[in-house]
Amino acid sequence: MKLSRWLADHWVMGVALLVLGYLSLPIAVVAALSFNRPSSRLSYDFNEFTLDNWRQPCATSDMCDAVVRSVQIGFIATVVATVLGTLMAFALVRHRFTGRSGINVLIFLPMATPELVMGTSLLALFVSAGVPQGFWTVVIAHVMFCVSFVVVTVKARLAGMDRRLEEAAADLYASPWQTFRLVTLPLVLPGIVAAALLAFSLSFDDFIITNFNAGTTVTFPMYVWGAAQRGIPPQVNVIGTAMFAIALLLVGLSSLRGRRARRHTLPVAPATGRRAKSPS
Repeated sequence: MKLSRWLADHWVMGVALLVLGYLSLPIAVVAALSFNRPSSRLSYDFNEFTLDNWRQPCATSDMCDAVVRSVQIGFIATVVATVLGTLMAFALVRHRFTGRSGINVLIFLPMATPELVMGTSLLALFVSAGVPQGFWTVVIAHVMFCVSFVVVTVKARLAGMDRRLEEAAADLYASPWQTFRLVTLPLVLPGIVAAALLAFSLSFDDFIITNFNAGTTVTFPMYVWGAAQRGIPPQVNVIGTAMFAIALLLVGLSSLRGRRARRHTLPVAPATGRRAKSPS
C-alpha cells in the first residue's frame, strides 16, 4: 500500500524525469563521441577512447574559423535583439497606445513563420535592395527572428512583477531614474539574461535562414552540413559539448544568484519564546 501510494504521488515526477532523460540522450551521445577516435571519417560508432580531440579542438582550422564567426554573429545579434526587444517589451506592457494589439500580433509572426519562408523573404529583400550577402546580412536576419523571442521572454517577466515596489520607491522620493536603476532593472534582469541566452542559442544554431543569406560566409552549422558529405571531424562533438556545458554553467549561476537574492529578501521570523516580565 505504501509503494502504490508513493507511486500515485510521484508518477508525474517520474514521467518528467523519463522525458528529460529522453531529451538529454542525444547530448549524452555527442559528449561520448567527443572522446572517441573513429575508425574512419565516415564512421560514427564508438571505436576508441581518446583525449586528443579535447587537446586539439582546432585541428581543423576551417571549423574553428566557422565557430568564431558564429560566435561573433551571435554576440552582435544578441546585443541588438536584447536591447530592441527589451525596449519593445517595456512599451507594450507599461503603455497604452494605438495599434498595440496589432503590434503584439506582428511580434509573434517571426516565431510562427517557417524558417524557409523567412529565409527566402529576406533573400529577396536583400537582392532587390542590392545588398551583397555576407556577414552583416546574416546579422540582420538573426536580429529579425531573435527580437520576437526577447520580447516574449521579457514581457513575461514584466507581467509578473509587482508594480507596488516601484510605487513604494516613488513614495520614498526616488527619482524615475533611481527607481528604474535600483528597483525595476534588478527585478527584470533575470528575464533579460534569459532572453539574451535564448537569442544567442537561436542565432548560433540557425542554419536555414543563414544558408539563404550568408553568401560566402560560413558559420558553424553550415560547416557541419558541408562536412557531413566528406566526414564530420570528431572535434565538432567537442565544440557541441563545450557549448552545452557553458550554457548549463551560465543557467546554473543565474539560478544560484536568483536563489541567493530571494533568500536575502525573505522576512526574518520573530524569535519565539516567553516575554520577560517587567520588574514591578
